Amino acid sequence: MKFSQFNNIIPYQDKVVLYNAFSNQFLLVEPMLQQLMDAAKAEADVEGLSAYHPKFYKVLWEKGFIVEDAVDEVDKVRKISESVDSNETFYHLIINPTMNCNFKCWYCYETHIKDSKMTEPTLDNVKKHITSVLQNKPELKTLHVDWFGGEPLLYFDKVIDPLLSYTTQLCKERNVEFASSFTTNAFLINDRMIERFKLYNIMSFQITLDGNKAMHNTVRYVSANRGSYDEIVANVIKLCRAGFHITLRINYSKNTLTDLEEVAKDLQPLEQEFRKNLVVTFHKVWQEKEEDLGTRVDELLQIFHKHGINAVTGGLPDNVRNSCYGDRRNQATINYNGEVFKCTARNFSSDAKEGQLNEDGSITWNEKYEKRMNIKFKNKPCLSCPIMPICNGGCSQQAVEHDGKDYCVYNFSEHAKKEAVLNKFLKIVYAKTVVA
Repeated sequence: MKFSQFNNIIPYQDKVVLYNAFSNQFLLVEPMLQQLMDAAKAEADVEGLSAYHPKFYKVLWEKGFIVEDAVDEVDKVRKISESVDSNETFYHLIINPTMNCNFKCWYCYETHIKDSKMTEPTLDNVKKHITSVLQNKPELKTLHVDWFGGEPLLYFDKVIDPLLSYTTQLCKERNVEFASSFTTNAFLINDRMIERFKLYNIMSFQITLDGNKAMHNTVRYVSANRGSYDEIVANVIKLCRAGFHITLRINYSKNTLTDLEEVAKDLQPLEQEFRKNLVVTFHKVWQEKEEDLGTRVDELLQIFHKHGINAVTGGLPDNVRNSCYGDRRNQATINYNGEVFKCTARNFSSDAKEGQLNEDGSITWNEKYEKRMNIKFKNKPCLSCPIMPICNGGCSQQAVEHDGKDYCVYNFSEHAKKEAVLNKFLKIVYAKTVVA
């Protein structure tokens, strides 16, 4: 017997958090038990722990902290990854109706194209693509369409509504489950739109705030005299009341963390019965270099929970069992002009495209696509990392951009890795303490 290479040990208050990244199991133990594990490891006598503390040994075995000597743990991760990324029962389509937006946030990585919009011929080709997927994938059980951009709701009437109507009916005829979701700034949502949403199986909306009202309105504004905060918060509450699930993403930097608890107060009009439809997630903007912001974020999480609002740290790693959409073969991102991509977290320049949507609805993929699909498990530092089963070097986009070089998405910082594990643990703790 041996200790799993995926064991992680993190001090927490006066206890110790043990976490196995393969089994995804946590144990909160006394420091003395961790010391017993350290001693057994130092003496290369894992089974000796069984004689000294049989109950603790049994729990460690059952939760995957101890494995048999012959187990190739990396190979087990690889097989799970291959199974998830080649799943034929699920098809994920992301559509950008436009690359234009009604706001221009300073941190946005997209290049906004003012007059960009999906034309009728391209919309017809998207319909043909969906029809082809439903006809030619006999194992398909679920089709999921995400709306992205740009601000997708700029073209709700001309692109989104007709395509949702078409796909809903087609999936019903084919007995395939259909679901849809939106990444939107929510400023354009109105009551008529909400009534249309109810006709389709809209799973969720991801909506972003950029701090409290004063800070947000310096980033997302209609004019010099008109911000967008009040309208967006009001629409979040409307959507929750209508039964839709909302992820309210708060993008933060060192400056915007000040007075952020005001957002929790502004959400108080949402009745208790509808709060189950809302989760607030905190994400540091990629331009922020300050690393020591965790204490303030943790404080804010506690404040939100005291106000009865479920809040978590966003971006917690789970990159194997719940890999990025772009890692999966049965996924495509169709831009407004028919160019096809995998990743949505980079710009949609023509030279970066990985495929092209054809007039018959098929997609012709290029060499960039095949490179992406075969890039995993080639980064040596990942293969010996204790959080490899939840991180694995991030997504395929990270692997492509670091091809041929050793890299770590945590900059080889053991402290950063432990912080990520602790945040996963705290997410469980906070979920149990939300005021009902």
